[in-house]
Amino acid sequence: MIKSYLPLGQIVSTHGVRGEMRVHPWCDSPAFAKHFKTLYFGKNGEDPVKVVSARVHKNMILLTLQDVDSVEAALSLKNKMLYFRRADVRLPDNTWFIEELLECAVYDADVPDKRYGTLTDVMSTGANDVWTVTDEAGREYLLPVIPDVVIKTDVAEGRILIRPLKGIFDDAD
Repeated sequence: MIKSYLPLGQIVSTHGVRGEMRVHPWCDSPAFAKHFKTLYFGKNGEDPVKVVSARVHKNMILLTLQDVDSVEAALSLKNKMLYFRRADVRLPDNTWFIEELLECAVYDADVPDKRYGTLTDVMSTGANDVWTVTDEAGREYLLPVIPDVVIKTDVAEGRILIRPLKGIFDDAD
């Protein structure tokens, strides 16, 4: 499902004495965070805050926010999540945020009423991603994200069409 606001990362500590914070990124790369002028403390866009500066340091985001100008002010925000507005980001075609893929229903591309389950996890393996599909009984199946298997992904509709490889699901031919 396409969400209006997505998690950027969690504030884990301070950096220095002037209010700069260390943020553990929840995105592919900490450099992704450098482009935002506004972030949000609420997952629904409440509590907007202006970004004064953002830079990468050792796989972390070093972030300074408006009105956070002391180590005490920064410490008061420790463990809070920061969110970004989905509309502020353009992704290449056929690319989605993991948060948007999760909870999509997975159906057979050739038998439209055949539902395999729900996408519950995404793992990056290097060669290709692997999706975990959980059926209604709670069984988990690993699905390689390759063109022969994933036929169509419609995040707006919350629906993924697949053509499973033999042996992935108990009843696969």
